[in-house]
Amino acid sequence: MKTPWHLWLIGALSLLWNAGGAFDYVMAHFAPDTYLATATPEQQAYYAGFPAWATAFWALGVWAALAGSILLLARSRFAALAFGLSLIGLMVNTTRLFATAGAEAVELLGKGNLAFTGALIVVALGLWLYARAMVHRGVLR
Repeated sequence: MKTPWHLWLIGALSLLWNAGGAFDYVMAHFAPDTYLATATPEQQAYYAGFPAWATAFWALGVWAALAGSILLLARSRFAALAFGLSLIGLMVNTTRLFATAGAEAVELLGKGNLAFTGALIVVALGLWLYARAMVHRGVLR
């Protein structure tokens, strides 16, 4: 089957989007003093206090998303699996945020960051659904 044009567009855009997530992860872990310098002391404490299991789910979300984008461009059916794993990682950490901060999550992260978290969820869900649809249509093998 011929590859539809939208696969290349969505694949390229998702690769750029998810590369941003990978950059964020790397900088937050390997250069936190400079990368989080503009964050409030409460935000810095929140990120510094990530338990190991939450960091593992953060890594799953970031690196599976990046892998999903690469696999999508490679026309691999495993892109759907990678995007699904990424969505799980994102949802576990989003749930953790609201379970630990509750209603104060807005105060902790700010409305803009919470809106961005919502956008992350929408994009991750969209990429997973798109990759699944491409598998069912036989575009991804």
